[in-house]
Amino acid sequence: MARPNIVFIVADDLGFADLGCYGGRDAAFGPVSPVLDGLAAAGLRFTQGYANSPVCSPTRFALMTARYQYRLRGAAEEPINSRSKGSPTLGLPPEHPTLPSLLKESGYRTALVGKWHLGYPPAFSPLLSGYDEFFGPMSGGVDYFSHCSNNGTHDLYLGDEEKQEEGYLTDLLSRRAVDFIDRMAGQDAPFFLSLHYTAPHWPWETRDDAGLAREVRDNLFHLHGGNIHTYRRMIHHMDEGIGWVMDALRCHGMAQDTLVVFTSDNGGERFSDNWPLVGGKMDLTEGGIRVPWIAHWPAVIAAGAVTAQQCMTMDWSATLLDAAGVAAHPAYPLDGISLLPVLKAPARPFARTLHWRMNHRGQRALRDGRWKYLRVDGHDYLFDLEADERERANHAGRDPQRLARMRDDWEAWSTTMPPIPEDATVSLGYGASDMPQR
Repeated sequence: MARPNIVFIVADDLGFADLGCYGGRDAAFGPVSPVLDGLAAAGLRFTQGYANSPVCSPTRFALMTARYQYRLRGAAEEPINSRSKGSPTLGLPPEHPTLPSLLKESGYRTALVGKWHLGYPPAFSPLLSGYDEFFGPMSGGVDYFSHCSNNGTHDLYLGDEEKQEEGYLTDLLSRRAVDFIDRMAGQDAPFFLSLHYTAPHWPWETRDDAGLAREVRDNLFHLHGGNIHTYRRMIHHMDEGIGWVMDALRCHGMAQDTLVVFTSDNGGERFSDNWPLVGGKMDLTEGGIRVPWIAHWPAVIAAGAVTAQQCMTMDWSATLLDAAGVAAHPAYPLDGISLLPVLKAPARPFARTLHWRMNHRGQRALRDGRWKYLRVDGHDYLFDLEADERERANHAGRDPQRLARMRDDWEAWSTTMPPIPEDATVSLGYGASDMPQR
């Protein structure tokens, strides 16, 4: 089989149940995510998939490297913010092999359309880390119309140069992705397209809210703004754009042999639907890290499949390399594990232990089978997620031996990772834990 084209789509701050195919409710205008629901129905949906972090940029470090983000200094910032501008250390080192750089070296054409959030030029940029092309913002969040970041500076780039372009950002990204696919049609080389939306990340603006741009520019966090109706419409705009991308693949006869993967960088924020999970962004409770994962690849994946395979972001990066027949750099072995066998046989999940570490509130977590060990603010919890996905029934006192065993496992794993630097900072987002008492 020829090497597939790859489209890796990442939403920003999307909740676990925001999509219809994950139980989300229709909006007043109708289904919120008909295109993504269709991709899930025609492909594979994961019910136990996770992000590498409950915040933006650390997950993106893992996505880019297929390794635990804790191995890189920049990922200790939760997340990278404007203080990182001009820093030679707070970003993705250009010398580190990445998913796009390894694919590029093997003959793929590579493009990032959308959010970077892995350090600022001149020390860091997508073009220094394996992408042939880049169009999007460098920072974590921008106004959808003025394209200004939270310090008021314009942040939309074409390559390493600022690009002034009018329009609603979600639509600009979707159209740029379609343009890349159009240009790749008929080429001998396969392509890798990272389509990293800022939607539905704040500020809360739909395609019809251009009049809010002046107000939002003075308060990009939009603390007083937004509502569930605006939020759902933002997801719908993204879903429409993904429909344009799929139409382009079909138009050029490439949909059959293109692996399309969709997910979110972390759990949802204040308007998200995470049911039945609790918590959200910034939390290692399930609502902060369990996210949608959809894979569509008609040549390989049977339609209508669902799997309970446990996985996280870096596993998908390893999967894409495996699907392309590309090996890891020998000096940078992968922490991610390829899910290619699961794509081919979803009913045969394999055991996978997952670890997290979070500077904010001293959080830690370990998922092993049905059990989860969690620490928040110095308190230890033990949950049976098969019976209690809402993490309400704490088994720590009832099963102290299991708790001790899982805590020891987490401690042993943590010794293999660099310690959190004393100068690492936390940039608080929305989403507060709703933890049970011990």
